[in-house]
Amino acid sequence: MADQDTDVVISPTGWVADQARTYEESGGTKGTTIQGVPCLLLDYQGRRSGQWRRTVLIYGRDGDDYLIVASYGGSDTHPLWYLNLQDNPDVRLRVGTERFAARAETLPAADKARVWDSLVELFPNYAEYQKKTSRDIPVVRLTRTKG
Repeated sequence: MADQDTDVVISPTGWVADQARTYEESGGTKGTTIQGVPCLLLDYQGRRSGQWRRTVLIYGRDGDDYLIVASYGGSDTHPLWYLNLQDNPDVRLRVGTERFAARAETLPAADKARVWDSLVELFPNYAEYQKKTSRDIPVVRLTRTKG
């Protein structure tokens, strides 16, 4: 697994890269929100390259777990990070000042239905994104692992 910034490729999207650098370089004290909503750093492994990559994502909570939404702005395709998590579910997170390993799992329909309204309350754009696409937007549970 990547050790913080060692061998991690940051998203090529300008604002995401800037925020990821600010978040990491501050040790998780700056860059921790998007439009006032909490966000985390997700380090994940590329399914083809094996390269570790980093992106910034809004998160919600479900008990001790973190929830991220593979909305991709309502696109008809899944975001690349989500496709990579399907093949390589072991990830590394930075949430505020804490960095830890986690395992990603797409929520089944019943669990998604249970948490969806709270995620839309957190970030109302999710509802609009779902209306823009016929794709069922996945919600991913990130569960802390040991090590």
